[in-house]
Amino acid sequence: MIPTTNSPDPALPPARSRRPGRVGSSARGSVDDPVFAERYRAMSSRDARFDGQFITGVHSTGIYCRPSCPAMTPKPGNVSFYLTAAAAHEAGLRACKRCLPDAVPGSPAWNIRDDLAARAMRLIGDGTVEREGVPGLAHRLGYTPRHLTRVLVAEVGAGPLALARAHRAQTARVLLTSTDLPVTDVAFAAGFGSVRQFNDTIAAVYERTPSALRAGAGVHPGGDPIVRTGSRISLLLPARAPFDGQGLLDFLGARAVTGVERSTPTGYERTLRLPHGWARLHLALAGTIEAPAIECTARLHSLADLAPLVSRVRRLCDLDADAQAIDLVLAGDPALAGSVHRTPGVRVPGSLDPEETLFRALLGQQVSVAAARTSLGRLSAALSTSVDDAQPGNDQEHTDSPHLLFPPAADIADNGRKVLRGPAARIETIIRVARALASGDLVLDVGDSRDDLQARLTALPGIGPWTAGYVAMRVLGSPDILLTSDLALRQGAGRLGLPDTARDLAVHGSVWAPWRSYAGMHLWRAAGGPRPAGPELTGGNGAAPLR
Repeated sequence: MIPTTNSPDPALPPARSRRPGRVGSSARGSVDDPVFAERYRAMSSRDARFDGQFITGVHSTGIYCRPSCPAMTPKPGNVSFYLTAAAAHEAGLRACKRCLPDAVPGSPAWNIRDDLAARAMRLIGDGTVEREGVPGLAHRLGYTPRHLTRVLVAEVGAGPLALARAHRAQTARVLLTSTDLPVTDVAFAAGFGSVRQFNDTIAAVYERTPSALRAGAGVHPGGDPIVRTGSRISLLLPARAPFDGQGLLDFLGARAVTGVERSTPTGYERTLRLPHGWARLHLALAGTIEAPAIECTARLHSLADLAPLVSRVRRLCDLDADAQAIDLVLAGDPALAGSVHRTPGVRVPGSLDPEETLFRALLGQQVSVAAARTSLGRLSAALSTSVDDAQPGNDQEHTDSPHLLFPPAADIADNGRKVLRGPAARIETIIRVARALASGDLVLDVGDSRDDLQARLTALPGIGPWTAGYVAMRVLGSPDILLTSDLALRQGAGRLGLPDTARDLAVHGSVWAPWRSYAGMHLWRAAGGPRPAGPELTGGNGAAPLR
């Protein structure tokens, strides 16, 4: 979906009225095609808001660029637009050395959409093809590899192998420009099967050898400069403006589980499990108001986990959200306009670990945030294991730093009854869920569809619509879930002059579609502080201009 809020061309249609176009809908140079014309005007504006929404392929030069590339605007007849870098690769184009089109926020379409192509894109971004191959990806989605390939080619212009290849190329670029690893190690850490395959791919995508790509590394405007000190990797993950990064970090910090995570004066840090081992990460705000970013500093047990780490942190921080399109819709309701004006770019926090998110939701039912933290801290202290390089030391700073991995489902199933406190029915639900996860009878991942995930969860005794909706919102990034049964959310609605009963709030909230999850974040925020007393609203629809 192309964001068109504050567009340089007022003739562009509202972004929310269109779903992302298919590859075949923007034929090369077809100015009579409304999709092509819309994207061509967006590219001509060189507005960074469009980066990641689509890719510009310039056939006269043989390169593809981000829409904001400062190069001379090509003639329409030389241009094609693609939804993915892989589709541009398949067309024989190489990445622009000037604008680095793979160093931008990703497309928000894969969270907005819930079809097969979107679910596959979420899993490919998490590295499923590298770990399980195309058959494994297809099995997770419930289709044959042939059908999955056919759908992806039709929808995004490339099959799963080509999409994974583009993903590996981007990971390799990150490792080449951020570490001093030998080139051979980079090849295998990025997921390539051989050094020859690695060399061929880098040459095809970047028109450079791996050594030349490393030698030319630097800080690129709007890109992701990365540094490495010892075994620690730090990188900037760009976000779309506006970005309420502080609100996001405050949300995570307020729910931090002792030993597993904590809020720090500079940000938020925690431990987590990744496919090849543990990681410790620290997140902090970076960039500027116009070009915001999250600085992610990580210590990885295995560099092979860099790609899934980046994918999961981007989802946790909701960095790919089309913030201006969201704020435009929400500010159209006078009751929300003040909150949107005061805090533009609110994000919906995602999830680093779907199973952990489910347990946190179960332990957070009908209790305060503080009580949930206490229960989760007790569970972690009793059942967690310590990461290899983070054994608590004698100094206070090290003792307080995250050093525990959230306990796996199998350990909770075996020993949870000895640790959990509270109503017997809730404990029974948690143990039942833990056993289902440990046995594989219940599987959660970003490749689920919202309806299927919620149906499987509510089919389990003890799990209701609130828990299922909350998990779908955070694990899948579903943008259109309003948890009207949540007491705090309804209290926030009342503070803003909105209906405070579940039924009436659901009816009123229909005007916020398809961004009701983001509206809910505004309502939660209103419940947590004094009644808002922000600046007078002056906009024609009751909203001040969005920042």
